[in-house]
Order: sequence, then C-alpha cells, then structure tokens
Amino acid sequence: MLKEERQQKILNEVSLRNRVLLNDIAEHLDVSVDTVRRDVKELDKRKLLKKVHGGAISLSFTSNKNSVEIYDVDEKQLIARKAVVKIQDGSAIFIDGGTTCMELAKAIPNNKKITCFTLSLHIAMELVHKEGVNLIFIGGKVSKDSHMSISAGAINELSQITFDQSFIGTGYIDVVHGLSEFDWEVVQIKRAIIKSSKKTTLLCISKKFNSQQKYKCVNVNAITTIITELEPTDKLFEPFKSLNINLV
Repeated sequence: MLKEERQQKILNEVSLRNRVLLNDIAEHLDVSVDTVRRDVKELDKRKLLKKVHGGAISLSFTSNKNSVEIYDVDEKQLIARKAVVKIQDGSAIFIDGGTTCMELAKAIPNNKKITCFTLSLHIAMELVHKEGVNLIFIGGKVSKDSHMSISAGAINELSQITFDQSFIGTGYIDVVHGLSEFDWEVVQIKRAIIKSSKKTTLLCISKKFNSQQKYKCVNVNAITTIITELEPTDKLFEPFKSLNINLV
C-alpha cells in the first residue's frame, strides 16, 4: 500500500470515529505500529488531525469552529434535522459530545424552551447563545483531547438527574456486540447517561454500523431510537428490527 493511500485511510478512520488508537489502525491496515505512528506524526504536522498519546483525534472533534471541515457533514446535518423535531418544549434533555451531536445543537431553534445538560465544552458554547435554552454544564475533570467532562464527579452528577431524553453518539455499533468504545472512562459516562434517561436516542451515521471495540457500553436494546441518514426501510436495519427499537 502506498504511503499516500495509507495516510488517506488513516484520515478516513479518524474522521469517522473521531478518536482512534494506533494499535487499531495498524491492525486494520496490516502494518506496524511504528509505521502508523510516523504517518500520524506527519499528518499532525500538516494539521490534518491531532496526535495524542497512543492515538489520534479529528480536528473537528476538538473544535466548534465553522472553518474546520466536518466528515460527512451533509449526512450529519440530515440526522440533526430528524432529531431536532423530537425535542419537545419544556423538556429536560442531554446532548453528548461529538460532531453529529454538534449538528443537533446547531439545529435547535433559538426560541426552543428547553433545559439542556451537556458534558461537552463545545456543545455548551454552541447552546449558551440560544435564548430559549436553559443550559446546565455537568462539570468535573475535562479531557484535553475531547474537551468533555469525564470524571467520577460527572458520573455522580448524572446519577442525580433524570432526562426526558438524551441524544448520544458512539464510535462503534453492532447488533450483537452493542455500543462499544476503546476508552473505559467514556464507557462509564455513556452508561450513566443512559441510566439517567427516560429515552435515549442514538445519532449515528451508517458507516459506523457493524463495527465493535474492546469495551462494551450497552446492548443495542438499551437505546430507544436510532437515527441515521438512511431511510428506516434500508436493508442495513434488518438485524435491528427484532429489538423493538425505533428506527428513524
């Protein structure tokens, strides 16, 4: 595989997942970790991604600036348009971090009267200017990579709240293995969010389907609704139709 082709595959995977591990990329590309590390270092110097300890993250994941290119932005905006109509006035909702959830935050009308909780600094900065939104930030230690609260304190705060609806993202989803992540702290946060939610809506582009990571978060049937850019009649959803999940 040519270097240019390999690096493009790395960029695609980082953009799709938001965060990746060097070991996973090396296994996926069937090359050494040192080769991937050199590629990531070069891509970081070219400001195409951000190199972090043991992996890489997309620039769009760590910025809410409109100048940063968003991977599959049209699909994510479609998901956001489908999701925003499900937010009722007077409700208390939670919005997760990530680029698809950011598109949802952008799509919320300025006069929508809701209480919105978030762990994400970027989501908070988007919503703080919306007049109708009563914004509550769930605090604690903030990750320098994801710019989200990830501490035990945040989990404790989540345990004391009941959301009418939560909107979450995921890096990986599979009908058998459920939602999964490579970061154990993220798994604990996601579990706490879902446990505190009357309804949980997963916002997920279809390219993430049929993939898994080492740390399982929850079974798919812990989710109330899955929203993708596809029509609910798409064949990709066939394995999910027996799980009593709303497909949008």
